[in-house]
Amino acid sequence: MNLLEEVEFTEKWHRVEQMLIERFGKKPDMEGILYLIGINELGDVPEKDFTKEQKQDLMHVATCALLAQSGYYEYDGHDDAGWPHYKLVENPPAESLQKQELLLKQHIIAYFEED
Repeated sequence: MNLLEEVEFTEKWHRVEQMLIERFGKKPDMEGILYLIGINELGDVPEKDFTKEQKQDLMHVATCALLAQSGYYEYDGHDDAGWPHYKLVENPPAESLQKQELLLKQHIIAYFEED
């Protein structure tokens, strides 16, 4: 990423963070953002709280939905309980944690720009 792309990326990421702060009153971390996207993808919030396992599943759904933008996953329908499922099309590149986070942030920006 060149300097101009890095500055543009940083500005877009800050806009996403600011939107989330305005909406929820605080800046969520990456897990919080994935959790929110997972709930959005699920589309139906139960009356009772999610279990720890369901929260992890929501973050997985979010990751799949985000990486589907680049063709790594493909939407495969909903199960009987209404949960979205994705199938792996191609493994994302095996990168450092820092590059993985950058990839997710780029997809999160695109996700909220579509919204």
